[in-house]
Amino acid sequence: MVKVVRLGLWLCLPLLSGCVAGPDYHLPKQALVNAPTANAAFASRMEATSAGEPQADWWRLYDDATLSRLVQQALRANTDLRIAEANLEQAHAFLAEAETGRQINGSAAFETSYVQQSAEANLSHIKPPQHQIANMGLAINYDLDLFGGIARGIEAASANDDAAIAARDLVRVNVVADTTRAYADVCNAGNELASAKRTAAIQSRTIALTRTMAINGRVASFDIDREESLYQQFKSQIPSLEARQINAAYRLTTLLGQLPENYDRSMLECRKPLELVSKILVGDAHSLLSRRPDVRAAERQLAASTAMVGVATSELYPDVKIGASVGTQGAATDLFGPLTNRFGVGPQISWNINQNVARSRIAAAEAGSKASLAKFDKTVLVALREIESALTNYSYSLARLKNLRNARDRAAKVATDAQKLWQGGSTDALTSLDADRSLAAAEQAYAAGQTDVSRYQIAIFLALGGGWQADRAENAHFSGNAAPRMQSRPG
Repeated sequence: MVKVVRLGLWLCLPLLSGCVAGPDYHLPKQALVNAPTANAAFASRMEATSAGEPQADWWRLYDDATLSRLVQQALRANTDLRIAEANLEQAHAFLAEAETGRQINGSAAFETSYVQQSAEANLSHIKPPQHQIANMGLAINYDLDLFGGIARGIEAASANDDAAIAARDLVRVNVVADTTRAYADVCNAGNELASAKRTAAIQSRTIALTRTMAINGRVASFDIDREESLYQQFKSQIPSLEARQINAAYRLTTLLGQLPENYDRSMLECRKPLELVSKILVGDAHSLLSRRPDVRAAERQLAASTAMVGVATSELYPDVKIGASVGTQGAATDLFGPLTNRFGVGPQISWNINQNVARSRIAAAEAGSKASLAKFDKTVLVALREIESALTNYSYSLARLKNLRNARDRAAKVATDAQKLWQGGSTDALTSLDADRSLAAAEQAYAAGQTDVSRYQIAIFLALGGGWQADRAENAHFSGNAAPRMQSRPG
């Protein structure tokens, strides 16, 4: 017994010295996230944004109580979030399973049967007796994990668990943005629909006046057909806008976890586009990459793939366990007697002599780690591209909206002047109606410009990756060994 204890202590020495197979994870220096431009201000700078840290609950910048209510409802009932939560629970379970490798494992067994052995099998010509035998026992073992295979497996499972948390956060980001976009589309479509109906109504009055003038011989009859053609063109825009508004309501309702036909009909009365009450705070590239869940998920997947290299490397070395067993086996009538009791204690060593399999698995794990690094770099590039594109589109849409606003204001002045001239008898009613129609068309173009601005605003918020922090006090930065590196800016 003393020899067994000494052997166990000798085998534990590598464990005490901290021998763990495979590379320790550190964020690679060549990762694009460490590049100077990935830690600087954005290239697309504009007056409508500010460099301050973005607000987590960004949808409240619209100061719309209905929108805030819808977002909170979506965060409670959205089906994509339910899937993400279930996937996260699964990741937690996998981590708990991996951690059992550090626990003492055991098994208990009991079996009994009524047997008669074969006489000829034992080269005997005498029929052996029939009797009942039983076997019962208890065995326990503990894996010393001398070369860190279990430790690396837990490290990989923990990183995958972190990635699952980030994946859930990414779903939250998209749910918030999709809900805001759907509600904005309902209101924007309502705004454009109101403008389209005003334009069609003005054109209808123009047709009536043209018909009267044709009867009096003041215009040709084909002028009526020309005005009718314009009216049909204006009217043709209304059904598509109505469909767009209802489809946005359907989309919004399903985001809330409800059947599309249960959409709130009162929402179709919304005619006012969402408007920000302050500038958009965008921060810089460093804060963006620390905030975005998809970047965090990719970094955690890189950490997991690096740990899997260690799992594969540990297969090159022997697996050593300390085990013990007690039991009794024999005739059922003699169980627990001196002749049937048994016990054993000592190390259990297994080692795969053919190491080509292990080396192949190491090569596969290393290739997987390279792929994870490439994926991480790609995620960083996509994140930076999305925010730069969103800022650029927003900038140009604001400039376009300013021109459309000026055009609308000019058209409004012309319409007012034309009406005064008509009321004073200096011009005819058709000229005044034509000015009103131009104003309605300018208002319709301005409404379409407002829709574009609203979409690009939401695109910025989505690219910034905020929204997942709203209901949880959780650190937005990278976990594990990556955290210090991600927090530090290059000098």
